[in-house]
Amino acid sequence: MSAVPMHDVIIIGTGFGGLGMAIQLQEAGINNVLVLEKAADVGGVWRDNRYPGAACDVPSHLYSYSFAPNARWSRKFAQQPEIHQYLRECAEQYGLRKLIRFNTEVVAASFSAEQGLWTLTTANGEQLQARAVVSAVGQLNRPAIPRIDGIEQFHGQVMHSAQWNDDVVLAGKRIAVIGTGASAIQFVPKIVPKAKSLVLVQRSAPYVIPKPDRAYLAAEKVIFERLPKFQLGSRLWQYLGHERNALAFTVWDKLMALPAWQFRSNLNKHIKDPELRAKLTPDYPMGCKRILISNDYYPALAQQHVTVTTHGVTHADATGVVTADGVHHEVDVIIYGTGFKATEFLSPMKITGLQGQDLHARWQGGAEAYLGLTVSGFPNFFMMYGPNTNLGHNSIVYMLESQMNYIRQCVQKLQKEQLKYLDVKSAPMDAFNQDLQAHLHKTVWDGGCKSWYVNESGKNTANWSGFTLDYRFRTSKPNWSHYTVAK
Repeated sequence: MSAVPMHDVIIIGTGFGGLGMAIQLQEAGINNVLVLEKAADVGGVWRDNRYPGAACDVPSHLYSYSFAPNARWSRKFAQQPEIHQYLRECAEQYGLRKLIRFNTEVVAASFSAEQGLWTLTTANGEQLQARAVVSAVGQLNRPAIPRIDGIEQFHGQVMHSAQWNDDVVLAGKRIAVIGTGASAIQFVPKIVPKAKSLVLVQRSAPYVIPKPDRAYLAAEKVIFERLPKFQLGSRLWQYLGHERNALAFTVWDKLMALPAWQFRSNLNKHIKDPELRAKLTPDYPMGCKRILISNDYYPALAQQHVTVTTHGVTHADATGVVTADGVHHEVDVIIYGTGFKATEFLSPMKITGLQGQDLHARWQGGAEAYLGLTVSGFPNFFMMYGPNTNLGHNSIVYMLESQMNYIRQCVQKLQKEQLKYLDVKSAPMDAFNQDLQAHLHKTVWDGGCKSWYVNESGKNTANWSGFTLDYRFRTSKPNWSHYTVAK
C-alpha cells in the first residue's frame, strides 16, 4: 500500500474559487477532499491586497456566494477587510478549516495514466496524490514587478501594492507611484494627504468614472436580514444591470456613450488644469482596458504637491528615479501599482500530463482551455478562473459558481462510474477556442491598447467573450461526448 496520502480531490488555493469548490464538493457528499494553501490564512487576493483603500468594484450583494448571502455588508461596495472576513466566516460556517493545510505551496503536479492519479509535490518535497486536481490559484496572484535598472542602489524603501508593508512610514515622505491601474487608483488618494510630495508615473491614462458607493443604512441591513428576498432582489437587479454592460463591450460599442460621458464629466469636474486634464485623457477606446471607478482619484491628483508624469522610468539611483524626459525625481519611497502577471496561468507550478506533456510548453503561444476549465492531455485537472474566464462587466463569483457546478459533476462521474480519468478531446477544445477568439476580435478589448487582458503576442487569454448567462448555460451540464472516458 502506498505511503503517499491519497485523496479524491485536491484543491489548490483558498480564495473565492477554492473555498466555494470545497463547499460544493462537501454538499455533494464528496468528503475525501484536501485544500492546499501556500499562505497562513484563507482569502486569496483579499488576504494579500491590504493596501490602503483596497475595495471591490463589484457591488457587495453580487460579489458573494449565492449560497451564502451576507446581510451585514456595511457598504454597497465592500472594502478589503470586510471581504476577507466574509471568506473567513464561510470557511468556519462550512467547516472547511479541517480540510485545509496552510503554509503548503504546490510546485509540481504529474499525472499517471496507468493509475489514474495526480501526484502533487509541495515546496518542502512532500508528495500527495489525488484522483482529481482543482487549481483555484486565480489570475491575479503573482505581482508584476517591473525591472528598473539601478533599483538596487536606491536607498529608500520599495514595495508592491500586493505586498504592502505597514512598517513603511509614508507621513512626510516623498513618494513615487509607478502604475495607474485598479490598485493605484485606490491607494493613491489614501496616501496623498500623508505625503510631502507624490509623483505618479503613468504609462497610459485609465478611464475613471464615479463609484456609486454609500454605506447601507441600519434599517436596510435589518430588512436584508429579516427578509432575505429583498437582498436576493438587490443581487438580481445588480446582476442584470452589469450583464447589460456586456453589450457595450462585445456587441454594440455605441452603448459606451453613457460611461464615456460619466468619464468626461468626472474628469472635467475635478481637474481644472488643461495640461493635467490632457495627461489624464486616455488615447484608446473606452473599455479596451479595465474601466475604473473612484470618487477620490481625480481630486487627489489635483493637489498641489502631486505631479503626474507620462514619461516612463528609465532607471533609479540612490536618491530616486529618472524618467524618460531626463527629469530626476528625488523620492524616499517607491510603490509599484503595476498589477499582476495575469497571463502567466498556473506559474510557477510545473504541470505534467499524458506522455510527459508540459502544460506551460503547450501554452507558449498563450494559455487556452476548454470552457476555460480543462486542457486536452491533462485528465482530471480542472482550473477555476482559468484562461478566458475573466470579466470586464460582471461578478467573477458568478463565473466561479458556474465552474463549481461543472467540476462537481465531473468528479461525481469519476466516482460513480469508477473511471480512471476524463480527458477533454482536442477537437472540441480547439473548436471552442477558435470560436472564442473570433468573438474576442470583434470586442472593444481588441481595440489596440496594451492591457493585462492580452499577452505579449497579442492574444487575449484573460476575458470571456460575451454574457455570463451564456457561460452558465454552457457549463450547466458536461457534454460527455467531448471527453475521452478511461475506465
